[in-house]
Amino acid sequence: MNNLDPTKMKDWEIAEAAEADMKTVYQLAEELEIDKMELLPYGHYVGKLDYHTILERLKDRPDGKYIEVTAITPTPLGEGKTTTTMGLVQGLGCLGKKVTGAIRQPSGGPTFNIKGSAAGGGLAQCIPLSELSLGLTGDIDAITNSHNLAMVALTSRLQHEYNYNDAVLAKKNLKRLNINPKGMTMGWAIDFCAQALRNVHIGIGGKMDGFMMKSGFQITVSSEVMAILAVSTSLADMRQRIAKIVVSHDTSGKPITAGDLEVDGAMTAFMHKAINPNLMQSLEGQPVLVHAGPFANIAIGQSSIIADQLGLKLGDYHVTESGFGADIGFEKFWNLKCRFSKLVPHCSVIVSTVRALKMHGGGPTVVPGKPLDSAYTDENTELVEKGVENLLAHIDIVKKSGIAPVVCINHFYTDTDAEVAVIKKLVEAAGARAVVSKHWEKGGEGATDLAQAVIDACEEKHSFKFLYEEEAPLRTKVDLIAREVYGADGVEYLPEAREAAERIEADPELQKLGCCMVKTHLSLSHDPGRKGRPKGWTLPIRGILVYRGAGFIVPIAGDIKVMPGTCSDPAFRRIDVDVETGKVKGLF
Repeated sequence: MNNLDPTKMKDWEIAEAAEADMKTVYQLAEELEIDKMELLPYGHYVGKLDYHTILERLKDRPDGKYIEVTAITPTPLGEGKTTTTMGLVQGLGCLGKKVTGAIRQPSGGPTFNIKGSAAGGGLAQCIPLSELSLGLTGDIDAITNSHNLAMVALTSRLQHEYNYNDAVLAKKNLKRLNINPKGMTMGWAIDFCAQALRNVHIGIGGKMDGFMMKSGFQITVSSEVMAILAVSTSLADMRQRIAKIVVSHDTSGKPITAGDLEVDGAMTAFMHKAINPNLMQSLEGQPVLVHAGPFANIAIGQSSIIADQLGLKLGDYHVTESGFGADIGFEKFWNLKCRFSKLVPHCSVIVSTVRALKMHGGGPTVVPGKPLDSAYTDENTELVEKGVENLLAHIDIVKKSGIAPVVCINHFYTDTDAEVAVIKKLVEAAGARAVVSKHWEKGGEGATDLAQAVIDACEEKHSFKFLYEEEAPLRTKVDLIAREVYGADGVEYLPEAREAAERIEADPELQKLGCCMVKTHLSLSHDPGRKGRPKGWTLPIRGILVYRGAGFIVPIAGDIKVMPGTCSDPAFRRIDVDVETGKVKGLF
């Protein structure tokens, strides 16, 4: 590691160099005291873990300390949550702690688009990079297939119901479901940023080509099947949840589920291996569990409950990652994931960068794919001080859960001592710890101060509490999130959304479900252009989805798409394979 310089090497070059000396998956399993038959190897350096067998064997072992990693409102480039998660895991390892990490599997959308692979960066990464970035063990493919099988079941049944009378359907052993072609709640899934597929027409052709109607695609990681993978606690739990997925409605407005279509068993069959978390490692050889997917702005965006359950049994410290800022990722970790898992965190780390604080303080617009303005690389304490307002908002959010946050100043070599001093002074005045961490540049050695601060925070007493009661009306839950988390003055509903909320609140079963907001990650508000800590605004809810299987209602705030778009200069232009060695190059 000493000869790897992130200021002179690209992330994929660092990963490739480190992979020459990485541990085999068998060594990782042996260090974790995992039995031979509990490891399901996929080659020499990646494997899955038989979660059920391991958890049953270790059910009497005490859990380790539970640490969550979140961030401030990021720039479009991201502020290094995965990098910090890996750095913290490595830092705890440097202090001699038995540690495990859990991160989300990268989506093909950002990997081949703007943001890159989400493997971390510099000397704080998860490896092997190519395997992580290019499909891993097939979990996302399984989700895509499971999701799309539900749509195949629905559209084929609709065609048969349209073409045949009840007598013919009875001979085919089919019950008429009276599917409403305009009542679809699902579309199709693909794991790319494909804006051309947001709105499509299907069934074009003749009688045997399906029922012609409008449809569309969402990115796979926003699928309810992905959400179910994240929150399931067992294969039986997953099977029950998949059966409850609402695929469409009948002509009277009654939900039609995957169970009604008799496709739930087959959908679960696609997922029966995906439920086992993937075992990988940090650049410094600590075990990392990779499971479930990203995009907390349009999905739950959490590493899985099962991965966390395993990590807490296998390590004395377990570090798990949530998507985007505390307003989105941490809020869903706090009020959804922890409620489902019944696990209580000991500490939350809020990742901040000088770059992002300058943007929130009024710095120039950050445009993906274009060089940063000199304002972000030259010293400017005034911009930093103004931008700290955003960081203080995220500190307040975490404090409302009863947890004491630790602020990680994810250090870049262009940051100055004066800029860092401004952040530390204001954070400490707000009653929180602020620690500079140089894991990007120095790996675990550069994160030992952060690791020690987290260890200290884990020993403190805290009183964890949810933001809202499970039985609270939906609009009460939304209002609490809008006011207490986002800082809004209130909530307004478009007529369609208000009607949906009223129907949900009148249904005792739906009323108990959690609230999984869809909102931009680029602002505390619904408007990505409003930086800092916006004041004097109202949160608009334009639609509401019901994820009955996952166990939550999904209000959609502002103008946000569940299918992102690909930019004009996507990452795939720079990804290739060395035909002599077979190694992938250009991932970042």
